[in-house]
Amino acid sequence: MQRSMMYAGLLLALAPPAHAQSDTDEEAPRRYRIAIGAQAVPSYPGADHNAVRPLFDFATARGDAQFEYEAADESPNITLYDRHGFEAGIAIGLQSARTQKRVGADLSKVGFSVEPGVFAGYYLTPQLRAYGELRKGVSGHEGVVSMLALDYVQRDGDRWLVAVGPRVNLSDAKYRRAYFGVTQRDAAAVGIPVYRVGDNVVRSVGLASTAIRQLSKRWGLYGYLAYDRLTGDASRSPVTERLGSKNQFSGGLALSYTFGRGVR
Repeated sequence: MQRSMMYAGLLLALAPPAHAQSDTDEEAPRRYRIAIGAQAVPSYPGADHNAVRPLFDFATARGDAQFEYEAADESPNITLYDRHGFEAGIAIGLQSARTQKRVGADLSKVGFSVEPGVFAGYYLTPQLRAYGELRKGVSGHEGVVSMLALDYVQRDGDRWLVAVGPRVNLSDAKYRRAYFGVTQRDAAAVGIPVYRVGDNVVRSVGLASTAIRQLSKRWGLYGYLAYDRLTGDASRSPVTERLGSKNQFSGGLALSYTFGRGVR
């Protein structure tokens, strides 16, 4: 659930700061970092090709506090609680529509999906962060999805940061039916077997890495690479085997700019 839509990022940027540290002096000057670029992500879940979409990131910090780490594949979010290494709040996932044009076959359309939900993150050690999301589609697939992550983070303040860790993506049967099930109608139209999804809630496993490099006081680079391997129902589906791919790659690069009275 990358920051795949610019307007969602802009909306969240106008919300209360997501990374303000509760223990920092409220009177200390604030600084902001905004990154805008492009990313290549799967055109739809299970696709064998990528689409280029905007990449957006926004962070804020106060005083001497460093910008808090957030993985590039996390959904846009608003932190409501942040103390002692634990944070939680609201997450909003977005998933582009699966259309016949994108698939290249007369497969049933899955509309654009908006997925409101919740997230939580906790530092098990100063360098090891556990993170999870739970979201419910209110349009498009209308299913329930979840992402679990564990990241090892190394950094030199705000000068540079590198993080890498495993990912596990879960989904309910409604989601899997939308993207990987094959109805009688689809089977007749596309020439693939009827396929009914089972009880395999693990949709994919993978690895993701986020990197940030400050080039000067204000300018920097922000990027990520990610790989997911479809498993269970998603990997065995004729939609994946004949029209898509089990291997899902994504990555992006953005230029960042830091501003505000706190910049030194």
